[in-house]
Amino acid sequence: MRNLLKFIFLFSIVFTIKCKKEKDPTFSITEKQVGKLKKESLVRDLELIYTEDSIVTDTVRGNFGRGSSKINIFEKGGKHLLILTPSTDSIATIENVQIKDPRYTTVNGIGINSTFKDIKEKYTIRKVITSLNNVLILIKDSDVYFTIDKKELPENLRYNNTNIEAVQIPDIAKIKYMMIGWDY
Repeated sequence: MRNLLKFIFLFSIVFTIKCKKEKDPTFSITEKQVGKLKKESLVRDLELIYTEDSIVTDTVRGNFGRGSSKINIFEKGGKHLLILTPSTDSIATIENVQIKDPRYTTVNGIGINSTFKDIKEKYTIRKVITSLNNVLILIKDSDVYFTIDKKELPENLRYNNTNIEAVQIPDIAKIKYMMIGWDY
């Protein structure tokens, strides 16, 4: 009897610890999923996926038969969650997801309120692409990528058209956009 009580006690402790470690997947970003949205989800299924939320599309483009260029997902109450870009395939899937809500984080804890230092500490940077107004940060072995506004850079790099390297980006640089690009 005493051994049975010890076993029940130990089992309950292990079960309690395991339950506390599990993260709510509602705002989790993984390689195959962004919250409720899965990589293989079809555009036509968005109404089923986001039954609790509001979906806003560009109705003018939709009425002319070319499909919507962007699909905005809002939480009931108005909080902007995501901007989705559908593919142009006959059976449309989602090509790009822009994160608008800071509750969405990667498995490494990176979200839109993170800094460049956070990205460097949690990921290996594959490539830095310089554009006119932004710097794009591509992550190795990940579909997640980040945009940093050149306004976050030192003044001598803001108006320069030369390639910017990761070591030139300040640790405190804020993320302008956080995107997931699902290539097929």
